[in-house]
Amino acid sequence: MTKPTKIAIAVVKNGDRFLVGQRSQDQVLAGFWEFPGGKIEAGESDLEAAVRECFEETGVTVAAVGRYLTVEHSYKHGDLQLSFIACEPQTTSCALNQPFCWVDREQLAELAFPEANTAIVEQLRSQRDIVRPIRE
Repeated sequence: MTKPTKIAIAVVKNGDRFLVGQRSQDQVLAGFWEFPGGKIEAGESDLEAAVRECFEETGVTVAAVGRYLTVEHSYKHGDLQLSFIACEPQTTSCALNQPFCWVDREQLAELAFPEANTAIVEQLRSQRDIVRPIRE
């Protein structure tokens, strides 16, 4: 097995709504919904990567406030290690970059997420927002 690519995922919660986007048709896992996130760069923590990726993808400035869970998953295109980071928006007045939008907790069940997101989506839908505190 190859070493998994480390990915930081920003699970941005604003009240009872979550920030999600739909993958474009020219991307791997096209059409699936996802939370903002991406590869952790050299010298960067998962918390820093989640905050950076969220801003780059959505235009929303967030603060990392805790950790949900870490999942390892193998896809045909590679092995991934996803760190789901609890984030809060620092401003709610900015316009979102497309294709991102806010959805409420109940809507999460209606959206198709990649397999690696199953555990976090189930946790959020069931209102078990278990966030571990950040220890740096």
